[in-house]
Amino acid sequence: MSFNGESVNLVPIPNETKDVIEEIVFQIRRLIQAEEYHTKALNKKYQVSSPQLNCLMALYKYGPLPPSQIARHILVESSTVTGIIDRLEQKGYVKRVRSSRDRRKIFIELTDSGHMLASDAPPPIQLKLHDGLKMLNRRELETILEGLYMLTNLLDVKKNG
Repeated sequence: MSFNGESVNLVPIPNETKDVIEEIVFQIRRLIQAEEYHTKALNKKYQVSSPQLNCLMALYKYGPLPPSQIARHILVESSTVTGIIDRLEQKGYVKRVRSSRDRRKIFIELTDSGHMLASDAPPPIQLKLHDGLKMLNRRELETILEGLYMLTNLLDVKKNG
């Protein structure tokens, strides 16, 4: 089978339930590993982590945002986004700007170097996945979605925001 110009090896589905469960866990670990590999490559080339790049990309796409909005866009807690913003600010990629109307409100915006990085950096791994998913038909997408709903419900993953 070919996917996005690359040969894809389909693994035969094991018959025994235990084998199927082990294969599901193995495939999830491969997804996690792909994210970790992507983060290491980003860090090596651009000195940013995947969450930091996601933050930069949200600001690049939507313009200046309050930290709470960034947290919603990149699916992290508000307390986590504060650390991400701190690190990006130390690197000179973002700056905090107080609202002229309400000085209590703070917006995060890209600096010139943050804008350059966001425009030149490779897309976050989610975009690569998004492009790959567009190659699938509706039924395949629904099957994946159904399985993901089951997994997130098993893990009691709450929707952020």
